[in-house]
Amino acid sequence: MLFFGHRFLESKSFYHINSIEAITNTPPSSALYIEFKEENLDIITHLNDNDITYALSVSNITQLMYASSLDADFIIVDKELAKTAQNIAESYLFDAKILVSIEDEEAIEECALLGVDGVIFSNAIIKINS
Repeated sequence: MLFFGHRFLESKSFYHINSIEAITNTPPSSALYIEFKEENLDIITHLNDNDITYALSVSNITQLMYASSLDADFIIVDKELAKTAQNIAESYLFDAKILVSIEDEEAIEECALLGVDGVIFSNAIIKINS
């Protein structure tokens, strides 16, 4: 299981951006975080064109399928969607890793039993202003 933002496991952070210009305010070779929205498709295209690692936060199965087709490296889902998302990712052989957004360590066991690729705590996502 992958861990992002756990208090005693070292991991990389994701930088939450909302524009292409905001990328210049992130450290070199950072992983970026974007919410899946149609208005963010230009950012997603830019990230793919420049081979930048990124995570897409999705809220439903349709967005999950889009995220995979858009070549996201990580797809972040809520706990309620976790098992379904992981099953779909395995069925369709997604290259992306499914990460479940969690707030406390008690959720780790549940996520492990669901077989998800990893978990991400909110402190692993750093908001960047344009």
